[in-house]
Amino acid sequence: MNPIAEFSSLLVLAIWLIVPVGLFVLAGLSGWLKNPLKLNHCWRLAGWMMVASMAASLMVALLLVIQSRIGGDSNTLVSLGSRFGLYPDGIAVWMALMVAFIGWVILRFADNYLSQDPGRDRFLPWFLVTVGSVLVLVFTNHLLTLAGAWIGVSLALHHLLTLYQDRPQARMAAVQKFIVSRVGDALVISGVVALYLHYGTFYLPDMIQSEAARAGGSTALTVASVVLALAAALKCAQIPFHGWLIRVMEAPTPVSALLHAGVINLGGFLWLRLFPVFDGFTAGHMILLVVGGMTAVVAVLTMMTQYSVKHALAWSTCAQMGFMLFEIGMGAYTLALLHLLAHSLYKAHSFLASGRTVVVSAATGFPEPRVASRLVWAGSTGLVAAFILFQAPGIVEHNPVFGALLVLAVAAAAMGIPTGATGAMRLRLAGLAVLLVPLYSLLHLLLGPAVPAHEGFAIPAIAYGLGLAMIALLASCSLLILFGARSRLAQALRAHFRQGLYLELPFDRLTRFLAAEALKVPSMFRRVPHHPFRLEEKS
Repeated sequence: MNPIAEFSSLLVLAIWLIVPVGLFVLAGLSGWLKNPLKLNHCWRLAGWMMVASMAASLMVALLLVIQSRIGGDSNTLVSLGSRFGLYPDGIAVWMALMVAFIGWVILRFADNYLSQDPGRDRFLPWFLVTVGSVLVLVFTNHLLTLAGAWIGVSLALHHLLTLYQDRPQARMAAVQKFIVSRVGDALVISGVVALYLHYGTFYLPDMIQSEAARAGGSTALTVASVVLALAAALKCAQIPFHGWLIRVMEAPTPVSALLHAGVINLGGFLWLRLFPVFDGFTAGHMILLVVGGMTAVVAVLTMMTQYSVKHALAWSTCAQMGFMLFEIGMGAYTLALLHLLAHSLYKAHSFLASGRTVVVSAATGFPEPRVASRLVWAGSTGLVAAFILFQAPGIVEHNPVFGALLVLAVAAAAMGIPTGATGAMRLRLAGLAVLLVPLYSLLHLLLGPAVPAHEGFAIPAIAYGLGLAMIALLASCSLLILFGARSRLAQALRAHFRQGLYLELPFDRLTRFLAAEALKVPSMFRRVPHHPFRLEEKS
């Protein structure tokens, strides 16, 4: 092994690993300190640690590229990483960059947002534990560590969701989320055990390299795919398990941004990390396809009927997570990774800028263009996008479902061209809409090398049929709401979609009942402030 390559790899991996460990240490220190000046130092140090994490991830990416080009010792970083329980690959690098950047942005925002808030001192330690747990989940090559970090993220987030103990509805929603998360934890542990029974190891690289991965399925592998798909659906707030996501909006804005831009994406990351251990299209893929597709359709239409900015953003998150799981179910893993990263950046900005959004929404908007004009521009740009994809189907991995989805996105972008725009301006805006196709192609080329090879992934005909049917349903319902808003049918649909078609009610009622029981305590006990499950005897 080249000494220089070995030394540089060890140095970079050490920094990469030290950052999450340092975040846990700093979380404990900031929870123990009471001096305001020292706590302010902790906030600044946390920001620098996020920057260090981004720098270390960039160095890992650089070494991966260099070692893959020079050959020979090309596996130096990977082999050394396995000694420390790390899995330095493209997905880990992209995720680590995203987590550290989002964490840094939210931390800077929260420093000012919570400057005079009594919950400021409690926010920092649990925020650091959450981010540190996510980084461990991203880095690890051991499935038991992954499951432990998955649980740690949820427990730390619970303390952030209960930051304000004087809000009963916030406490109720947080306990509902706590119950849902424990079910998800049990499913993840079950999936890890099932994978162990099939492969005989908890190490992910050994599973991927095992001949068992190419020797056909087994009952244990099928069970693992099903329970991990259900765990992803719970974590990503998919229908009918989504009620808690709409009810945790009373948390402070930095907590909402952390949840919607980071934590809720972990269901998708779980599958992006584990899909190589499955033998092609599994029962879990079908669950993700159906549940994700149904959630995307319902949540998009529900989002269009909301008046509250935060509720609209919550339904938007629900829909985007549905699209991401739908993409994973169809085997478009590169697209799913791109979707995950883009959604995290977009949703962090949306929540942190939600106050300005309210102000902007009160301004006088452009007059609505004529229906015929909108259809002409949308149809024209859609046809151009379809022609490009017909000539270069590799852009969407020769998948007609994602070709239709990309054409629909281009047409929808062109449909928003304002009526007051000049002809030249309309052409430029339509051109920008069409540029979504080559832009997606470039991003696909950039992220593609990070995703493990999956060329042999065969999608059954029923999956194609379901995918196209869901896209057609989404397009037709959207057109009805946009162009037939005053019709009797549209009004009836709007009233029901405003409530999400009531699909969350059965599961939501169950979790509310369990949460109410959990919050009850005997009269001889009282709650310790800010710890809703810790009891202390009255004196």
